[in-house]
Formats: sequence, structure tokens, C-alpha cells
Amino acid sequence: MRGPLLIAIDGPAASGKGTLGRRLAAHFGLPHLDTGLLYRAVGWAAERTGRPPAELAATLRAADLANPELRTDAAGQAASRVSAIPEVRANLLKFQKDFAYQPSGAVLDGRDIGTVICPDAPVKLYVSASLEARADRRYRELRAQGADTIKPRVLAEMAERDRRDSERAAAPLKAAPDAYLLDTSDMDADAAFAAALAFIEGKGFRSAGP
Repeated sequence: MRGPLLIAIDGPAASGKGTLGRRLAAHFGLPHLDTGLLYRAVGWAAERTGRPPAELAATLRAADLANPELRTDAAGQAASRVSAIPEVRANLLKFQKDFAYQPSGAVLDGRDIGTVICPDAPVKLYVSASLEARADRRYRELRAQGADTIKPRVLAEMAERDRRDSERAAAPLKAAPDAYLLDTSDMDADAAFAAALAFIEGKGFRSAGP
């Protein structure tokens, strides 16, 4: 008997994994967790309170993820820094696993979902795009939010974040060996969703809706 549908999505910043995760969750009627928000919440709070990030991670609550400041680029950079701390990752592990293994199934996106959090997930996706494509997306997003930035700065900051995420000793960003590789460099959100959905349906999972 097939178990609950658990979809693990990994990938670097601005690859489109968050948008894809939300759309797949809505399509299959599953709860969705952007695990990057956990690290954003810890990094944001650590920089403002001076408290140890590991301590903050151990006491994180779901309500802490509602802070709109967590969607800023500054919070994203703070997240990348604290995510390299092994104690922070260890203290957030239970939060993520409890969400992933609820009876309904779930969709989680992040950077170590298919490799560390849910290595036995029946569906694993690794969403990527070229550095240039991702930097352009983030630049346009920031400008739309009214941020005063320039594209070379966004590119440099994203390259540095990629380096930190892929070279850290604790759960580095990488594709699980059995993950479906989805390059969205030349795809819009609809095309990425269609490709991911075709892969998932090819594994025998269907939406419970009409």
C-alpha cells in the first residue's frame, strides 16, 4: 500500500523551489513548509537580540515564521550564515521532521530536505538555475519591493551565498542521488510546475481533487 505523499524539494536561492513547493502543495492538498523560513527566523532574531543562534533554534515556534521581515534579502543572508552552525541545524531537525511525517503527507522545500530531513521521501526534486538567471530574478524581485540595489551587487551576494551553502560542513546544499533534476533557467513558473507534476504523476501519485 502506498504511503502518504511526501515531496522533498531542494535547490539554491531564487531557483523557483518555493513557488513550485506552494503550487504542488495546493494541487495535492498538502501542507507546505518553506524550511528556509526557520533559518531566516533564527538569523533575524540572532542579529537583533544578540542571543546564540542555537538557543533561538531550540525555542523556535511556528508563530515566529509569520514575521514579514523574514522575506527580506537581509534575512536571507542571515539565514545562510546561521545555517552553517551544526547546533542550529540539529535543533531545527525535530521541527522539520514532525512537519514532514504527519499522516496527511507534506511538501517541504529547502536545501537539505532530500538528503537529511526526508531521505526516504518518495518524491525528491532538485530545482536549479544558472547563477545569472537566479540573480536576475532576485534583482527584479527586490526592485519590485522598492529596494535600492544594483544587479552586480545582487549577483555577488548570491554567488557568496551559494558558496556558503554548498561548502558548509553541516548538511551542504546538494542534490540527493535519486532526485529529479529540474533546471528552471529558461522556464517560467507554469513550465516548472508542469515538468514537476509530470514526474510526480509518473511515480503513480495523483491529486485527490477533481
